[in-house]
Amino acid sequence: MTLSRTILFGGLLSSLIVTAALLSFLWTPYDITQLDIPNKLQTPSATHWFGTDHFGRDIFSMIMVGARTSLAVALVAVGIGMGLGVPLGLWAASRQGGWTDEIIMRGNDLIFAFPSLVIAILITAILGPGAINAIIAIGIFNIPVFARLTRAGALPLWQREFILAARVAGKSPARISLEHILPNVANLLIVQGTIQFSLGILAEAGLSYVGLGAQPPTPSWGRMLADAQTMVAFAPHLALIPGLAIVSAVLGLNLLGDGLRDHLDPKIRVMRA
Repeated sequence: MTLSRTILFGGLLSSLIVTAALLSFLWTPYDITQLDIPNKLQTPSATHWFGTDHFGRDIFSMIMVGARTSLAVALVAVGIGMGLGVPLGLWAASRQGGWTDEIIMRGNDLIFAFPSLVIAILITAILGPGAINAIIAIGIFNIPVFARLTRAGALPLWQREFILAARVAGKSPARISLEHILPNVANLLIVQGTIQFSLGILAEAGLSYVGLGAQPPTPSWGRMLADAQTMVAFAPHLALIPGLAIVSAVLGLNLLGDGLRDHLDPKIRVMRA
């Protein structure tokens, strides 16, 4: 089965960002902790591909390390969301209509009543700025996302004949959820995971922009945008380049998620055949 252009293009953009992040562990063109004031605010050139910032640091090197920060925060936050949200969703679906289902869903509604970025800002403002607290804040919002999706995908399955057969065979609800329900909702979770990954990058950039994300000297795309806002008139590349990095990462992951949804959904494949 051939992959769609959406998956290929999204995968290419995502691969470039991931490659830059992984490569930054081993090599960057310049040391991002070394200041070079005489060469500050240089425009892109053969020496500095993306130019230099107001401290003379190489922007290309900072973008590479910033990719590592953004991807790490988003990845762990999505992992927290899936690790806690999926079991809650499976549990709620297995107790449909009971008090357990009601408590879990009303808790999800409470979190969804507030915008995700507002919740993240509130949590990091209480716990203090930093990458770890940003992960906690973004991860907490991801929990109800995966819980609701898992429950929605699992509920129809509990009425299917193979689930009824498993119940007649004496399998417990927990075992049925793990052996039969979870594999059948895995496609939904994979697609939603890529989307939440992109939203996690946006959230991390937003928190760093207001000073609640990763702290100096760790580079962050959001803080690079914040530092550049007073210099846009005479050094637009300081804002343009990290902005394009954020757009590329989010666009790539969203395209990858859309492509995976079309690729993994048999109904859509039949319609396009």
